[in-house]
Amino acid sequence: MALIDDVKSYLDITWSDPHTDTKIAGILARAENRLRSYAGAEIDLTAESSEKQLFLDLCRYIYNNAGEDFEDNYRADLMMLRANRKTEAMTGEGEAQDSGTGG
Repeated sequence: MALIDDVKSYLDITWSDPHTDTKIAGILARAENRLRSYAGAEIDLTAESSEKQLFLDLCRYIYNNAGEDFEDNYRADLMMLRANRKTEAMTGEGEAQDSGTGG
């Protein structure tokens, strides 16, 4: 299932018309960029994960003209996302450095 279909399903949009599809595509792009900014890194929206759930919730907020409330309501989740990304980046860097110095 395409990401746009996932978002439409999550928002209970059961119809298809060009105007709605264009609106959802714009929301999808803005939400992905905004969530990537919160994470401070790339995000994977293909797997069923907490990242994807945050993305879908952000899409819901934007769709309902409440995007400005998302950060306040999901602050703990966004902080955890950022912390996880920083930890992954540090772990990846440490492994790369360790493999280059062994010998």
